[in-house]
Amino acid sequence: MLSASLDNDHPLADEFRRFVAQPQFPCLGAKSALARGRLSFVVARDISSSWDDLRIYPALFNFAKAYRRRRQLFQSFVVVFRGPRSLGEEEYEQCLWDRVQSLTGKDVWFGEDHDTRVSADPANPRFSVSFGSEAFFVVGLHPNASRPGRRFRCPAMVFNPHEQFEELRRQNIYEKLRESILERDAALAGSRNPMLQVFGEKSEARQYSGRIVEADWKCPYRRR
Repeated sequence: MLSASLDNDHPLADEFRRFVAQPQFPCLGAKSALARGRLSFVVARDISSSWDDLRIYPALFNFAKAYRRRRQLFQSFVVVFRGPRSLGEEEYEQCLWDRVQSLTGKDVWFGEDHDTRVSADPANPRFSVSFGSEAFFVVGLHPNASRPGRRFRCPAMVFNPHEQFEELRRQNIYEKLRESILERDAALAGSRNPMLQVFGEKSEARQYSGRIVEADWKCPYRRR
């Protein structure tokens, strides 16, 4: 384990919890993590800067290792950034991938292997990012997101262990839960989210930022 601290008692962490607790918030997985007290937080300065990456990575690494020791369902690692709050969708998307790239560089420097259950190629339908040798699905939120369910007051990134989705599939829960989330999101936004894909059909990289990306969109990320 690396030396790291969490910000679970920070006012922005409390604000994020209240955001998830809203009756209309669509993600039932996040609501389950909240109800179980399994949201871990780091509050950082600026999503457009590497200023806090050396503080975020050890906390994310420790979260990954703790999850691997005890694979409880419905756990998430949340990074809330104080700003900037004026980013458009493409600007936010670039910042999200900059942070993922920077954190990946630290993961490689610490000698961590990419989780072999998923692909490291963002063009591969079985792609997922990996930290501490554990695969994660990233959900981006920010004030100017087009989907209301992604519209938090500050930029944020939520890291969800990928194995959770596989366990839900093994328990024959995943499809029912996914459909409920899609219906709730459509009720909130007025339409179904066209970006959501089943893992293995298209690269999940297209979903991370929440922006409706173009058909020829290329992910700006590489694990070197």
